[in-house]
Amino acid sequence: MIYRRTGRSGLMLPALSVGLWQRFGGDSPSDENRAILLRAFELGVTHFDLANNYGPPYGSAESNFGRMLQSDLKGHRDELIISTKAGWDMWPGPYGDWGSRKYLLASLDQSLKRMGLEYVDIFYHHRPDPETPLEETMGALETAVHQGKALYVGISQYQPAATREAVAILKERRIHLLIHQPVYSMLNRWIEPELLDVLEEEGVGCIAFSPLAQGMLTDRYLQGVPAGSRATQGYSLTPETVNQNIERVRALHEIAAHRGQKLSQMALAWVLRDARVTSAIVGVSSVAQLEENIGALDKRDFTPDELAQIDRITR
Repeated sequence: MIYRRTGRSGLMLPALSVGLWQRFGGDSPSDENRAILLRAFELGVTHFDLANNYGPPYGSAESNFGRMLQSDLKGHRDELIISTKAGWDMWPGPYGDWGSRKYLLASLDQSLKRMGLEYVDIFYHHRPDPETPLEETMGALETAVHQGKALYVGISQYQPAATREAVAILKERRIHLLIHQPVYSMLNRWIEPELLDVLEEEGVGCIAFSPLAQGMLTDRYLQGVPAGSRATQGYSLTPETVNQNIERVRALHEIAAHRGQKLSQMALAWVLRDARVTSAIVGVSSVAQLEENIGALDKRDFTPDELAQIDRITR
């Protein structure tokens, strides 16, 4: 495994982290999920990324991960980076969503209880809140650190100006914003014009989520939308989105083939080509898929011509 420094901090993260957004829910951890996490740890993946509402149902990914921490990974807590988030809907009523102090701190307490932990390594505000003052939201992150319930704090999907403001507010309170988690892939390059520069200037790390564009940057959709795939199940990926991108994906697949890589491996290597990207989060459904993704690290360099071809296809 390759480890990269997170902005201007002492924390190193693996180049590839495992996310537990989908497929890790349910009443108890499956044998496959257990095998995935153990194999990831064996391969040097030390960072596991969660959120309060990961499942389904909400909270179950944290509960299952907590069970595995107490059994399969018992004794390894200090070798792990565990992150969780709050900011999307979690429970009914006005206090289980967005970015209020009440919601964030209550949610963190619930997350710790589900996982059986005294603290998480990183606690994120999961999305910007257009109504709550940013001082309040950042103040909640500050409190989480001062209470010893989070070692570091981060934000997700904040625009560049709001990111600078969040950094400044926390800096006044003697807390460094560790990391920003944006969506980033060859099919979604929104962070390149400005956000990456802001993160570099402020010493904030960057961890990309959905680097495979929810599976579009794999071999799965090259011939269209197969029955039973994620795009048919009513999640955030739709058949329309797949069909809009299929020609670009096929062109990228040809470049990957010439490189001697799977499309998924090239997509991950491409996201990591920029040293400002600390890590990329992969969601996997099997040990074989995990090992294939980690194989992306075997060939991370791109020729100028390859990068130019990718630019022509994706910009």
